[in-house]
Amino acid sequence: MSGTSRITPTKLRPLLQGAALGCALATLAAFLGEVRMPAPLVLLLIIAGAVAAWFPLTWRVMQVGCVLLAGVLALCLLTPVLRAPLRALILAESPVPADAIVVLGGGVQCGTRTQAPGSAARLMRGLELWRAGYAKVVTVSEPSGLIGPADCPRLSALQRDQITALYPRGGPEVLTLLRVTTTRDEAARVRRLAEARSWERVLLVTSPSHSRRAAGLFRSYGLNVASVPASEPLFDTTLPLPSDRLYALRVLLYEGLSRVKARLGGTPER
Repeated sequence: MSGTSRITPTKLRPLLQGAALGCALATLAAFLGEVRMPAPLVLLLIIAGAVAAWFPLTWRVMQVGCVLLAGVLALCLLTPVLRAPLRALILAESPVPADAIVVLGGGVQCGTRTQAPGSAARLMRGLELWRAGYAKVVTVSEPSGLIGPADCPRLSALQRDQITALYPRGGPEVLTLLRVTTTRDEAARVRRLAEARSWERVLLVTSPSHSRRAAGLFRSYGLNVASVPASEPLFDTTLPLPSDRLYALRVLLYEGLSRVKARLGGTPER
């Protein structure tokens, strides 16, 4: 067998460089895309990077792409360029008397069996509005189980337990929106409740970055909503630090992809 077919140290170096770039891209994609099981993604991009590095043209393209990506990330993390697009996602209206307070579902931390920070912030905002007397009814959402581990606790159960613990002698009337996967599901469930109970207005509580899209979706179902978002527990929405801007970039990508999916005929993600 000819010695020229062997992988020499000279040939091995670009393969390792490509694999390293693929690993870095996979790590970034897993964080920004909120990938729940990143191992297959990491393996795929490592292999793709190594294969791309084997051919001079694809290796140059990959290098140029990574330089451009690094430049965009530096711009987003080191300057306040994301403030305007982030503000565009937020719809904060004054609370008004309503028939119900709709607390949209969020995530659950399956390992600790607790609400994710965003979910907890939404519930606290909903209860704050109830205590202020804006409505007597609060809705929570029961996940369908189509997304996430099967043994993860139901968000609706965690939130009902918290409400009972906080107000053992009489809290709000709590209604559960059954088997929801997306915000569209929640809007459909609330519309049925509104028709059955003759609701005229609801207060919509969700995370700030989700508020404008969620309000638009609920209104497309003919619901009269006032958007009163919760606080953002994961980052400072004024974006003073690079860490805040990194989380804001993650949110902007998520919301942007949700809008693209909706325009292509899919249902918006939560």
